[in-house]
Amino acid sequence: MDNSSGVGVLDKAALVLSALETGPTTLAGLVSATGLARPTAHRLAVALEHHRLVSRDLQGRFILGPRLGELASAAGEDRLLATAGPVLARLRDITGESAQMFRRQGDVRVCVATAERMSGLRDTVPVGTQLTMNAGSAAQVLLAWEEPERLQRGLRGSRYSAVALAAVRRRGWAHSVGEREPGVASVSAPVRSPSGKVIAAVSVSGPIERLSRQPGRLHAPAVIAAAERLSEVLRRNGGE
Repeated sequence: MDNSSGVGVLDKAALVLSALETGPTTLAGLVSATGLARPTAHRLAVALEHHRLVSRDLQGRFILGPRLGELASAAGEDRLLATAGPVLARLRDITGESAQMFRRQGDVRVCVATAERMSGLRDTVPVGTQLTMNAGSAAQVLLAWEEPERLQRGLRGSRYSAVALAAVRRRGWAHSVGEREPGVASVSAPVRSPSGKVIAAVSVSGPIERLSRQPGRLHAPAVIAAAERLSEVLRRNGGE
């Protein structure tokens, strides 16, 4: 067998998955495409179906399964983290403020990458910090494009309103002034997967004295550009 790894069953499973790359395939089509014996092709396809690597369409033909999309999404998110450092560093240099990237995990948002301002007053949010989803511009961005039911649930007890989230969706960015922490202002924009789902928020934050009470006027274009750069990385690499 060409491209043999030395582990026969894995090589045959890889043949089955590769055969499905072109679209829905019958068992006879699998046998023809892989050169495997009919019982072997069937047994491998059913085993792969058990692990959600293979599925069936309405006609019962074999197709690639949902687990592959989930793994591709995870790989895309790893690329997102690998790329975030340089993009956030550039955002910090352009704005002169600390830059962060947040992901939502249940009822909290987690800082997964950061580029700190080097000196002077700054809003320090170390990687791994968990912050509330009830306040702050990143929380607004992570909630604004959710399905209506999740959005309404997320608004309970929050310091921002449905009207504010509608404005976030309309303009494509959020800002907050003293919402999460007194004296701190921030601006955030969404990072999107290739399917359009908001999977992260890019932010800059710092003292109101520098960012003013309308921080979006100062920094929204730079924050949007950084978020779009990260979204483009995912599109280019075929993430979720």
